[in-house]
Amino acid sequence: MSIFDELTRYGIVPVVAIDAADSALPLADALSEGGLPVAEITFRTEAARAAIEAIAGKRPDMLVGAGTVITLEHLESAKAAGARYALSPGIDAAILARAAEIDLPFAPGLMTPSELQLALRNGCKVVKFFPAGAAGGPRMLESVAAPYAHTGIGFNPTGGVSIDNLADWLAIPQVAMVGGTWIATRQDIASKDWAGITAKARAAVELVAALRGGK
Repeated sequence: MSIFDELTRYGIVPVVAIDAADSALPLADALSEGGLPVAEITFRTEAARAAIEAIAGKRPDMLVGAGTVITLEHLESAKAAGARYALSPGIDAAILARAAEIDLPFAPGLMTPSELQLALRNGCKVVKFFPAGAAGGPRMLESVAAPYAHTGIGFNPTGGVSIDNLADWLAIPQVAMVGGTWIATRQDIASKDWAGITAKARAAVELVAALRGGK
Protein backbone atom coordinates (compact mmCIF):
# COMPACT_ATOMS: atom_id res chain seq x y z
CA MET A 1 0.00 0.00 0.00
CA SER A 2 1.43 3.37 -1.01
CA ILE A 3 1.57 6.28 1.42
CA PHE A 4 -1.20 8.04 -0.50
CA ASP A 5 -3.33 4.89 -0.23
CA GLU A 6 -2.82 5.04 3.53
CA LEU A 7 -3.83 8.69 3.63
CA THR A 8 -6.91 7.91 1.54
CA ARG A 9 -8.02 5.47 4.23
CA TYR A 10 -8.26 8.37 6.67
CA GLY A 11 -9.76 10.82 4.18
CA ILE A 12 -8.31 13.86 5.96
CA VAL A 13 -4.82 15.26 6.30
CA PRO A 14 -4.47 17.91 9.02
CA VAL A 15 -2.51 20.82 7.51
CA VAL A 16 -0.38 22.32 10.24
CA ALA A 17 1.75 25.45 10.69
CA ILE A 18 3.82 24.92 13.82
CA ASP A 19 5.92 27.67 15.39
CA ALA A 20 7.75 25.70 18.10
CA ALA A 21 9.32 22.31 17.49
CA ASP A 22 8.70 21.27 21.10
CA SER A 23 4.97 21.22 20.28
CA ALA A 24 5.46 18.56 17.62
CA LEU A 25 5.16 15.46 19.79
CA PRO A 26 2.17 16.68 21.85
CA LEU A 27 0.49 17.56 18.55
CA ALA A 28 1.18 14.11 17.12
CA ASP A 29 -0.17 12.50 20.28
CA ALA A 30 -3.30 14.66 20.25
CA LEU A 31 -4.09 13.79 16.64
CA SER A 32 -3.40 10.09 17.21
CA GLU A 33 -5.63 10.04 20.27
CA GLY A 34 -8.41 11.37 18.07
CA GLY A 35 -7.90 8.50 15.65
CA LEU A 36 -6.03 10.56 13.06
CA PRO A 37 -2.28 9.75 13.11
CA VAL A 38 -1.65 12.01 10.13
CA ALA A 39 -0.09 15.47 9.72
CA GLU A 40 1.15 17.70 6.93
CA ILE A 41 3.69 20.01 8.57
CA THR A 42 3.99 23.05 6.33
CA PHE A 43 7.22 24.85 5.52
CA ARG A 44 5.59 28.14 6.48
CA THR A 45 7.58 28.36 9.71
CA GLU A 46 11.18 28.01 10.79
CA ALA A 47 10.23 25.09 13.04
CA ALA A 48 8.91 22.90 10.22
CA ARG A 49 11.96 20.71 9.65
CA ALA A 50 12.62 20.15 13.35
CA ALA A 51 8.95 19.31 13.92
CA ILE A 52 8.95 16.74 11.11
CA GLU A 53 12.21 15.28 12.40
CA ALA A 54 10.84 14.93 15.94
CA ILE A 55 7.66 13.21 14.82
CA ALA A 56 9.40 10.92 12.32
CA GLY A 57 11.99 9.93 14.91
CA LYS A 58 9.82 9.58 18.01
CA ARG A 59 6.39 8.68 16.59
CA PRO A 60 7.18 6.28 13.73
CA ASP A 61 3.53 5.23 13.35
CA MET A 62 2.55 8.80 12.50
CA LEU A 63 2.03 9.51 8.80
CA VAL A 64 3.98 12.75 8.81
CA GLY A 65 4.57 14.69 5.62
CA ALA A 66 5.82 18.08 4.52
CA GLY A 67 3.59 20.77 3.07
CA THR A 68 4.20 24.07 1.27
CA VAL A 69 7.26 22.53 -0.39
CA ILE A 70 7.96 25.26 -2.92
CA THR A 71 11.74 25.01 -3.36
CA LEU A 72 14.27 22.25 -3.94
CA GLU A 73 15.77 23.16 -0.57
CA HIS A 74 12.42 22.48 1.11
CA LEU A 75 12.23 19.14 -0.68
CA GLU A 76 15.70 18.03 0.38
CA SER A 77 15.05 19.22 3.93
CA ALA A 78 11.77 17.31 4.11
CA LYS A 79 13.44 14.11 2.91
CA ALA A 80 16.34 14.48 5.35
CA ALA A 81 13.95 15.12 8.24
CA GLY A 82 12.06 11.89 7.58
CA ALA A 83 8.91 13.15 5.87
CA ARG A 84 7.05 10.25 4.26
CA TYR A 85 5.45 12.42 1.57
CA ALA A 86 5.40 16.03 0.45
CA LEU A 87 2.89 18.43 -1.04
CA SER A 88 2.98 21.85 -2.63
CA PRO A 89 0.44 24.58 -3.40
CA GLY A 90 1.81 24.75 -6.95
CA ILE A 91 3.50 22.64 -9.61
CA ASP A 92 7.18 22.85 -10.54
CA ALA A 93 8.78 20.45 -13.02
CA ALA A 94 12.18 20.60 -11.31
CA ILE A 95 10.70 19.71 -7.93
CA LEU A 96 8.68 16.86 -9.45
CA ALA A 97 11.81 15.44 -11.07
CA ARG A 98 13.88 15.69 -7.91
CA ALA A 99 11.14 14.16 -5.76
CA ALA A 100 11.15 11.15 -8.09
CA GLU A 101 14.96 10.93 -7.88
CA ILE A 102 14.98 10.85 -4.07
CA ASP A 103 11.91 8.60 -3.90
CA LEU A 104 9.72 11.01 -1.94
CA PRO A 105 6.02 10.66 -2.83
CA PHE A 106 4.93 14.10 -3.97
CA ALA A 107 1.58 15.77 -4.65
CA PRO A 108 1.83 19.08 -6.52
CA GLY A 109 -0.84 21.75 -6.32
CA LEU A 110 -2.97 22.85 -9.25
CA MET A 111 -6.22 24.44 -10.39
CA THR A 112 -6.35 23.83 -14.15
CA PRO A 113 -6.48 20.96 -16.66
CA SER A 114 -3.15 22.06 -18.15
CA GLU A 115 -1.46 21.77 -14.77
CA LEU A 116 -3.14 18.42 -14.22
CA GLN A 117 -1.73 17.11 -17.49
CA LEU A 118 1.76 18.18 -16.39
CA ALA A 119 1.25 16.26 -13.16
CA LEU A 120 0.08 13.16 -15.04
CA ARG A 121 3.05 13.38 -17.43
CA ASN A 122 5.31 13.28 -14.37
CA GLY A 123 3.63 10.20 -12.92
CA CYS A 124 1.76 11.87 -10.06
CA LYS A 125 -0.87 9.69 -8.39
CA VAL A 126 -2.36 12.42 -6.18
CA VAL A 127 -2.53 16.19 -6.65
CA LYS A 128 -3.53 19.01 -4.34
CA PHE A 129 -6.45 21.14 -5.57
CA PHE A 130 -5.57 24.54 -4.14
CA PRO A 131 -6.96 26.96 -3.10
CA ALA A 132 -10.01 24.72 -3.18
CA GLY A 133 -12.66 27.17 -2.01
CA ALA A 134 -11.43 30.23 -3.90
CA ALA A 135 -10.84 28.16 -7.04
CA GLY A 136 -14.54 27.39 -7.35
CA GLY A 137 -15.32 24.79 -4.72
CA PRO A 138 -16.59 21.25 -5.30
CA ARG A 139 -18.35 22.09 -8.58
CA MET A 140 -15.13 23.42 -10.07
CA LEU A 141 -13.17 20.34 -9.02
CA GLU A 142 -15.83 18.04 -10.42
CA SER A 143 -15.54 19.83 -13.77
CA VAL A 144 -11.74 19.72 -13.81
CA ALA A 145 -11.57 16.08 -12.70
CA ALA A 146 -14.24 14.62 -15.00
CA PRO A 147 -12.18 14.30 -18.22
CA TYR A 148 -9.38 12.61 -16.27
CA ALA A 149 -11.43 10.13 -14.22
CA HIS A 150 -10.10 7.21 -16.28
CA THR A 151 -6.50 8.05 -15.28
CA GLY A 152 -7.11 7.17 -11.64
CA ILE A 153 -5.63 10.47 -10.42
CA GLY A 154 -6.70 11.38 -6.89
CA PHE A 155 -7.32 14.86 -5.51
CA ASN A 156 -6.53 16.47 -2.18
CA PRO A 157 -8.61 19.69 -2.03
CA THR A 158 -7.13 22.12 0.48
CA GLY A 159 -7.97 25.70 1.35
CA GLY A 160 -11.53 26.49 2.36
CA VAL A 161 -12.36 22.94 3.41
CA SER A 162 -14.16 22.66 6.74
CA ILE A 163 -16.17 20.24 8.82
CA ASP A 164 -19.28 21.92 7.41
CA ASN A 165 -18.50 21.28 3.74
CA LEU A 166 -16.53 18.06 4.13
CA ALA A 167 -19.44 15.99 2.80
CA ASP A 168 -19.54 18.01 -0.43
CA TRP A 169 -15.86 17.35 -1.11
CA LEU A 170 -15.87 13.67 -0.22
CA ALA A 171 -18.92 13.13 -2.44
CA ILE A 172 -16.62 13.65 -5.45
CA PRO A 173 -15.35 10.18 -6.44
CA GLN A 174 -11.89 11.44 -7.39
CA VAL A 175 -11.26 13.05 -3.98
CA ALA A 176 -8.85 10.81 -2.12
CA MET A 177 -8.52 12.97 0.97
CA VAL A 178 -8.97 16.61 1.99
CA GLY A 179 -6.48 18.93 3.61
CA GLY A 180 -7.90 20.32 6.82
CA THR A 181 -6.45 23.39 8.54
CA TRP A 182 -9.28 23.55 11.09
CA ILE A 183 -8.26 20.44 13.03
CA ALA A 184 -5.06 21.85 14.52
CA THR A 185 -4.84 25.59 14.01
CA ARG A 186 -1.81 27.71 14.77
CA GLN A 187 -3.72 29.19 17.71
CA ASP A 188 -4.70 25.75 19.02
CA ILE A 189 -1.06 24.68 19.01
CA ALA A 190 0.24 27.93 20.52
CA SER A 191 -2.26 27.66 23.37
CA LYS A 192 -1.48 23.93 23.77
CA ASP A 193 -5.13 23.00 23.38
CA TRP A 194 -4.34 19.33 22.86
CA ALA A 195 -7.74 18.18 24.09
CA GLY A 196 -9.44 20.48 21.60
CA ILE A 197 -7.30 19.13 18.75
CA THR A 198 -8.13 15.57 19.79
CA ALA A 199 -11.83 16.38 19.84
CA LYS A 200 -11.75 17.95 16.37
CA ALA A 201 -9.73 15.04 14.97
CA ARG A 202 -12.19 12.54 16.44
CA ALA A 203 -15.18 14.45 15.04
CA ALA A 204 -13.59 14.52 11.58
CA VAL A 205 -12.77 10.81 11.65
CA GLU A 206 -16.30 9.94 12.73
CA LEU A 207 -17.82 12.10 10.00
CA VAL A 208 -15.62 10.55 7.30
CA ALA A 209 -16.66 7.09 8.49
CA ALA A 210 -20.34 8.06 8.38
CA LEU A 211 -20.00 9.62 4.92
CA ARG A 212 -18.23 6.54 3.61
CA GLY A 213 -20.76 4.19 5.10
CA GLY A 214 -18.45 2.89 7.78
CA LYS A 215 -15.85 1.68 5.28
